[in-house]
Amino acid sequence: MHSPEESLHKMGIELPDPLAPKGIYRNVLVSGNLVMTSGHLPSDENGNLILGKVGLELDQDAGFAAARQAGLAVLASLREALGSLDRIDRVVKILGFVNCSPDFTAQPAVINGCSELFRDVFGDANGIGIRSAVGTSSLPLGVPVELEAVFEVAVE
Repeated sequence: MHSPEESLHKMGIELPDPLAPKGIYRNVLVSGNLVMTSGHLPSDENGNLILGKVGLELDQDAGFAAARQAGLAVLASLREALGSLDRIDRVVKILGFVNCSPDFTAQPAVINGCSELFRDVFGDANGIGIRSAVGTSSLPLGVPVELEAVFEVAVE
């Protein structure tokens, strides 16, 4: 059986501390066998938000890295809520927003930063779900990426 926790360990990934909500909402909500996350923002290894607009201050590779960091934030919130990522059966959906210049059209390539992370953590069969990647003119606090996701969990 595939263990997401073992995958993280093998990849040498330490999850960041979950960021506190920036408003009146929960980071994670469990409903039946689904776990949904609120929008998660990217932060660096010191817990500082990554800022900038893709296509202006940040290039596509920096956007990809920011999406990966936001994905790590999602995983940190999931572990905090569930106790272990091993409770997750599969990724159902990722919704990714990219704060970008009007002429930037590679939003899917940016959100691949999260999609590739989830694939590597949960495996090919269970780590790839459905996904949308949307460009927008701004995001909260000036971040380049915001992610929310839905997962299926084992019911206890």
